[in-house]
Amino acid sequence: MEVNRMKNYIKMVIDHMPSDWLNLTTHRLDIYNEELAKVQFLDQFEVLAKEHNANAAALENLPTAYDYIRLGHPLSCILEWVIGNINHLESEQVISFQSETMPILSILRTNLFKHSNTLIAYTGELPSSFDAEVLRAVYGYTFDIKQVDAASTLDAFDGSVIFVSEQDEIAAVDFNQNIDFYINLHGDLGSVLLVNGEQNTTYISDIQHVRRRETVAMTPNNCLTVLQSLVNKSSSDIQKSDAAENKAAVLDVIREVSGANTLPLVASSGLSKQYAIMMGLVHHALEDHKGKAIKIVVPPNCYGGTNDQARRVAACSDAIEIVDLPVDGDNDMVQSIDTVLDKLAKEDAVPFIIAEIPTNPRVEVPELDKLKDALSAKRKTASGGEAIDPVFILDQTFCPNVHFLGDADILSSVRTISFASGSKFPSGGKCTAGYCIANKKAEALIEKIELHLNLCDNEATDLQYEILANQMPSMNERIHKAYENTHEFVEFISEALPDAKINFVSDELAAEGFTPSVFSLDLPTKGDTAEEREAYKREMNHRLINLMITEIPNESKYCVSYGQLHGCYWTIPATSTQGTTKEDDKDYIARVSLSPDLDLEQHKRVFKQFVDSM
Repeated sequence: MEVNRMKNYIKMVIDHMPSDWLNLTTHRLDIYNEELAKVQFLDQFEVLAKEHNANAAALENLPTAYDYIRLGHPLSCILEWVIGNINHLESEQVISFQSETMPILSILRTNLFKHSNTLIAYTGELPSSFDAEVLRAVYGYTFDIKQVDAASTLDAFDGSVIFVSEQDEIAAVDFNQNIDFYINLHGDLGSVLLVNGEQNTTYISDIQHVRRRETVAMTPNNCLTVLQSLVNKSSSDIQKSDAAENKAAVLDVIREVSGANTLPLVASSGLSKQYAIMMGLVHHALEDHKGKAIKIVVPPNCYGGTNDQARRVAACSDAIEIVDLPVDGDNDMVQSIDTVLDKLAKEDAVPFIIAEIPTNPRVEVPELDKLKDALSAKRKTASGGEAIDPVFILDQTFCPNVHFLGDADILSSVRTISFASGSKFPSGGKCTAGYCIANKKAEALIEKIELHLNLCDNEATDLQYEILANQMPSMNERIHKAYENTHEFVEFISEALPDAKINFVSDELAAEGFTPSVFSLDLPTKGDTAEEREAYKREMNHRLINLMITEIPNESKYCVSYGQLHGCYWTIPATSTQGTTKEDDKDYIARVSLSPDLDLEQHKRVFKQFVDSM
């Protein structure tokens, strides 16, 4: 498309775009095809662009670009499309990041596996967070660094050439056939990576996977700001917030909510926070336990992002290995931890355990006294020496209000780091930022985690801090109200469909403070064989969800969300949050999460319609 015509169209799109493009963190799965992420959205967007159609309804009806906003979203797709058009590149060759360093790391990771050389050339300065020594020693990446005056001065190189430059005009590129990847930095707004040459398009899926698991796309607000600058449209007059004041307020409320009086860290998303935890702990192990095997212990059916990321970290180093931790259904978390730690003690390994409490999607809570005993037991190596005590990495996303970390709390004697996804209850679905905090026993580990959070340039943005500062003070109140709604809905389903198996916390656990607003539902089934019964159950899952979202479109969504401010969210973990989980470990059940604000009586009526139709 001719550039001026394109810019005029984008001005119209900015004026008429749906508010959800800026405000949603998760999107509808019923209009989302993961295999066509971004492509389907842009294909239909291009049709509108050719027609110069920026009608609000037409934009609203575009298919979901990505299921999670941290992976990408309508505005990041449009930004990449615009920059691609300006530079005569396909849109998939343009990838935006909130981080300035992660695009560099994404290429280094691929070249680690390709055993390929990398030259990082730059003008001015590399990002201040870039730490070559740590990247070589901890991440295992190999590369050369060269400062140059301009892109045009670079000669041919045996390997990949990355050219990094700070750009006032983020789309500006001084093309040189010797450069494989351009990374344009744009201050606090993030960066854009451009893949140059057909021979480098094989990198695109790997780069996208890094953005999916270890960082986030450029945030919607920043994408909007960049788009406005590209089309010469004045940016909306947004009042600058007091970033330092908001950050201090967020750190204080995290300490209050967790019961720990240590330094919290806040990242651009829950997974970018988890990546900092993983790499910080690996760094610690390499320094404090030289030569010893590092074992990351992970439930095989936990959230797919956690599972996938842990395995991606392990894949980069022969010193790291994944150990499965069965926790759900017929498996007991405490017994599994005990067995795994006994084995790893004999191997004199360094154990890091990741677990969700309550578990996802079965919403199970282990016996906490026994969990503490299993984690804090003194163990011996095969040679009789003292085994290394584990670090327990606790995902508290379902119940961020429960105190595990205080001096008098259940896990005070165990090195524990708690983290939570900020797109859930902390922000009520308004941003993706996630946080972590350690108890006193694990406090010394935070320095290394903070180092890697900064190296990856994955700290929360000023706007994310502002949103958390506004939302977190009411979090516990919202958790309580959402639990009450969920409890009432579960009781109703138990009476309306007594043959269904419902996974939810008991009243006794709720009295102890475990008040999630999520439950999973195993619908009754029928058939002569196991295959027929499973197929029938899966069909009924879809029938139920389709009825709910069709009959209550303003509140019931087919979405992976949790902890939102409004509505009710339905998903099937096996086809959403467990996307990268091994098939045998997937859960083909319905997972339901309720907010503090919804029309519960209407949800009951529609569920009763479903029961009557069975």
